[in-house]
Amino acid sequence: MRLVVNASTLVAEVLRERGRRLVAHPELDLLAPEETWSETRYELGRQVELIAHHGHLEERAARELLEAALEVVEASVRMVSSEVYRERMEEVRLRVPRDPRDVPLVALALVLGCGIWTQDRDLFGCGLPVWTSETLEGHLEARADR
Repeated sequence: MRLVVNASTLVAEVLRERGRRLVAHPELDLLAPEETWSETRYELGRQVELIAHHGHLEERAARELLEAALEVVEASVRMVSSEVYRERMEEVRLRVPRDPRDVPLVALALVLGCGIWTQDRDLFGCGLPVWTSETLEGHLEARADR
């Protein structure tokens, strides 16, 4: 199943073991616009630092968590150059007027003709299938049970 995934979903998922397994699921072909990569790296570092700062992880464990999270993202998500979706950006601005950071994500999904994996409710109604982590996980489990 091919999906375009946003940075906040990647960050939320790869900080948990269950989420890392989901991101690395062999039935998923995950892609992200190039803008997502720098945002993902920054937010992962920031979130791990916050977790450690609040005493939930020791420094060594925090480094290991960040390394594991980045490893899963690098191995499981293909970053796509803006050249691929640039021509659809103007059209997409009308579909997602609330947050301009979502425009590359939706433009890429539109070009590829695939769905979006996100927890961002602003993307519901953009004209493309939108999957939350819960619905995606349930769908993959149901397929495995067949």
